[in-house]
Amino acid sequence: MTGPAIDDSPPPRVPARSADGHKGTFGTVLIVGGCVAGGTRMIGAPALAAAAATAAFRAGAGLVKVLAPAPVLDVVLGIAPSATGLSFAVDSEGLPRLPECIESFDRALASCNALVVGPGLGSLGTSPLVLRAIQHEDAPVVLDADALNVLAEIPELWRDFRCAAVITPHPGEFRRLAQAFKITEDPDEPERRGHAAAALAQRLGCIVVLKGAGTVVTDGLRAWVSNAANPVLGTAGTGDVLAGLMGGLLAQHARRPKADLALYDIARIAVRAHALAAEAWAGTARASGGMLALELAACLPAVLESQRMN
Repeated sequence: MTGPAIDDSPPPRVPARSADGHKGTFGTVLIVGGCVAGGTRMIGAPALAAAAATAAFRAGAGLVKVLAPAPVLDVVLGIAPSATGLSFAVDSEGLPRLPECIESFDRALASCNALVVGPGLGSLGTSPLVLRAIQHEDAPVVLDADALNVLAEIPELWRDFRCAAVITPHPGEFRRLAQAFKITEDPDEPERRGHAAAALAQRLGCIVVLKGAGTVVTDGLRAWVSNAANPVLGTAGTGDVLAGLMGGLLAQHARRPKADLALYDIARIAVRAHALAAEAWAGTARASGGMLALELAACLPAVLESQRMN
């Protein structure tokens, strides 16, 4: 495969916010996550959904809705109280009840400007939700974490992939997707990461954000690499913050029929802001570790403001 063109351009600046804007002006993000399946009810899974929701708010979204299993929705809202909670029913094993779950999902989709699927979602019984998301054509979709693991298990996935999407795999998730698509490029080889991400982007027709030191953003034709690498990001929930950040930016700036920015540029802005927020926390804390995901999200508004158009 011919490699993508190297994109050395800086990400664009963040559009200015309207002085007379309101919560409807700044878009609605739907986060789909949280899990109770598999015999365990860990607080960690809904906490990841809450981290994504918090990051979407910190990115400037006007409204954030979280669709989560009914037994853990209160946990999500306890961590992200500004979010609007929507629940779906589960059976005695914690698996989503269909078709009631799909009906809840469709109702939530009707009023969102961006969709984030995957934080803490789990992979047991969630493939119908993920399939519904990748067929959704009315709002951009961020697919992260467990949503990617579900995708890797769906045969002939590319036939159903109709959404305008940003997918955010780390190398392990990338390998599972690559195996499904017979992509042999190594996501850990520094000189080949751009080729690897571009191959997946071309196959699915989406934006790929291959996470890690030297995060790659590609639309399949060009690849931009973040030079930032910070050890404080090596902790649970920081990837979910990135997904929520992207959702918040997409809801504001990729809204149809007229979008301020392309998905590729929004992904680059999010990756840059995520790295700068980590840098800001490390500078304030004078530490190379110990950051919590919600602390990372709290650094986002100042970082985004510093990158905003005058």
